[in-house]
Order: sequence, then structure tokens, then C-alpha cells
Amino acid sequence: MSNKSVNPFSENTPEIEELARICRENDVIDPSLYYRYNVKRGLRDENGKGVLTGLTEIAEVKSYTIDDDEMVPCPGKLYYRGYNIEDLVKGFSKEKRFGFEETTYLLMFGKLPNKDELKTFEETVESYRQLPTNFVRDIIMKAPSKDMMNTLMRSVLTLYAYDDNPDSTDVVNVLRQCLALYAVMPMLAVYGYQAFEHYKEGQSLFIHQPKSGLSTAETILHLLRPDSSYTKTEARILDLCLVLHADHGGGNNSAFTTRVVTSTMTDTYSTTAAALASLKGPRHGGANIKVDDMMAFLKSKVRHWDDENEIRKQLERIISGKSFDKSGLIYGMGHAVYTISDPRAVILSQFVEKLAAEKGCLEEYEFYKRVEQIGTDVIATKKKMNRANICANVDFYSGFVYRLLGLPHELFTPIFAIARTAGWGAHRLEEIATGSKIIRPAYKNVVRHAAYVPIKKR
Repeated sequence: MSNKSVNPFSENTPEIEELARICRENDVIDPSLYYRYNVKRGLRDENGKGVLTGLTEIAEVKSYTIDDDEMVPCPGKLYYRGYNIEDLVKGFSKEKRFGFEETTYLLMFGKLPNKDELKTFEETVESYRQLPTNFVRDIIMKAPSKDMMNTLMRSVLTLYAYDDNPDSTDVVNVLRQCLALYAVMPMLAVYGYQAFEHYKEGQSLFIHQPKSGLSTAETILHLLRPDSSYTKTEARILDLCLVLHADHGGGNNSAFTTRVVTSTMTDTYSTTAAALASLKGPRHGGANIKVDDMMAFLKSKVRHWDDENEIRKQLERIISGKSFDKSGLIYGMGHAVYTISDPRAVILSQFVEKLAAEKGCLEEYEFYKRVEQIGTDVIATKKKMNRANICANVDFYSGFVYRLLGLPHELFTPIFAIARTAGWGAHRLEEIATGSKIIRPAYKNVVRHAAYVPIKKR
């Protein structure tokens, strides 16, 4: 091996390439073994149903009914603490209120707050919406990253050092930490983005202080925009996105990660960083970016947005792996649990039209609707599936909403994280209160035992 100094954080060497080849040769498990040992890959059975690994009262995802012991797909439903998400949205929308804070209270404390309880909660969160002295300068500004999820993880882990009692898992202490992270997450995300734009992209630096009396959605727009201005429609639809992303049951990857890591009795900051790492992945929270990229590609290829044949042709090329990223996936279509419909996508699509009209983008909104309809048919035909069992998921519209709001790509997944902090806090508190064992599933070893061979004989 060469003695030449290399940067292991940016360079691949021939030696590493060779070691990677060895990894590829020896790290692939024979697929037939999963069937032989009845392994539930991805903790899902052969029908796609999740393996039951725990109990929760926080959220429920319903996508089927049982009829004569058979699973029958039904329109998707999402419940927070037993309340239908559709009813919650109708409730605060009808009264023209922001709903994310109320939703967070419900998820964390198990009941809908009355007016005084909600006011006290909002005031508590507002009082926590401050970072330690010089944190922005010393931590966020010193090493800006191009990926805001990594920036969030680093900032969250660093906050551990500013906590006088970071390791206690007493419910009072954990609740304080969860609410503190919930309060400052918008600042960590937006300030991280502003630092990247300034130091890496040469843009002007804007660091606005949080303003009293603003909801979380308003705070995000206030912190992000140079003039801190926004319309009520913009703030309300961003608030809606936060509500719809606040939780999705204990089985989604980042919530399950929260439960797994919490079961070790580690600290809240490490647990939240682990959840953020999970959410970053394009199979989880990063999917909305892939949808937006795909739609930008389609808009560049389809000359006439109202021509369904043109749209179909391009979608068929995508699903055949011949264009876009050649993955063979139409992003934003289909879901691991929902079949007939994703209730979050249904709700969001009802509000998107109003925002699109305000932004003068109704033609683009109609293009999205056509892609949704034609994409469903293309997937059903290509995969030989029942068209009724394929639906657009929430990521199909959320990226469009974020772009209409002028949010940069870099903040798409962090916005998801800001919302999901509510659910992660609820799951951590529930796991501490009711969980008594470390979560440790089984893995079966399938390699033959071997006798050690001295190095001279290999």
C-alpha cells in the first residue's frame, strides 16, 4: 500500500475500491434463505403487513378492514390519539386558527387542550425558543454543511453540552428537553441554511431573531425570508403541512428508531439525532425532494402540459428505468401502508389549489393532478396491479407546496423534521413511561462455522 497521504473523507483509492469489491462478494445473503427461515424482511410479512412489535396510543394508520379474516383495502385514515386527522384539520381551519401547536399538545399529552391550556403551552414553547449565547456563531456558523439534516444532527448533539442535566430519563426532565428541541428546531434548520448560503454560496446573511406571538409555521417564514413577510395563506398551508407530518404511528422508520434508541435509556439529544438520521434517507423523509426533482424533469420534457399522451409517454419511460434517475420509480406514488388513498395527500391537495391560485401557478397545479392520475394508471399497467390500490402519497404534493412557498430544496426534509419532532417527543415519553425492555429483535446467522487457518496457509 502506498505511503501517500490521502484524505479519507473525500477520496477513494484503488485499495478502497478493492476492499469494496471484497465486501460486495461476501455481504450478499442468498434471497432464498429469507423464505426458508420465514424472515420478515423490513419487519413486514409477504403481504406487506407490518410485524407487530409494540403498542402505542399516539397515532394509528388505518388502510384496511378485516372481512372474514381477509384484509380488505379501504380509504386511508390517520388518527392522532384517536382523533381523525380530517376532523382535527376541519376544526382549526374552520376557526381560522393555526393547528400545529394544538396537535403537538394532543400528541404529547393525550388530550385536546382547552383555550387556557393551549395558551399556556404556546407561551411555554415561546419561552424556550432561544438558543444558548453564541451558539449560532460558535456552532452553526463555524462549519456550515451543504446538507441541513446533518447540520440539525450536529446542532442537536451539541445542545447536550449546554444542558445541566442531560442524561436523566425522568419524565419531567425528558419533557423539558423534548419541548426545548421542539421550540428551537426551526431556528437550527433555518440558521443552518442561512450559514450555508452565506459561507458556501456567497449570498447575503440574514439572521432574524424569533418574534413573540408567532406560530411555528409563521416563525419558519419569519426566520427564512429576508424581509420576514408572508401571507396568511402561506402561513396556514405551511402549518397544515406540519400538522400532517407530525406523526405517523410507531411503525414509521424514524418513530421506531426513536423507540429503539429510547429503550437503551440514552439521552434525548442522542435519540433525536438518531431519528433525524433516519428521516434524512430518501426512502423516508427525503422523498419529497425526489418528487420535486422528478416533476421538474417532467416539466422540461412535456412540451404541452395538458397533453395526456405526452405525460403518459414520459412516465412510461421513467417506470421502465429509461429516464430521470433510471430507478424505475414514479416518486410520490404508492405507499408502504396506504393503498386506496393517503389521507394526508387528500387533505393537502384540497388546500394546494388555493395557494397555487395565489401564486399564479394553477396551470402547474393541473399538471400535478394529471401526473397523479396518469401515473396511477401507468404503475397499475406496468406492475400488473389493481389501479384502485395505488395512490399518491403526501410527498407528491408537499414538495410542490414548499416550492410555492419559496422554500429551498435544502429545507424540504428539515421542515418534515420540525413537524416530526412533535411525534418523536411523544413516542420517547411513551416508551419511557411504559417500556421496560431494550428493543432487540433477532437475526439468524446463516454462514457455516469454519476452522481458523494460520496466515501462512491462506
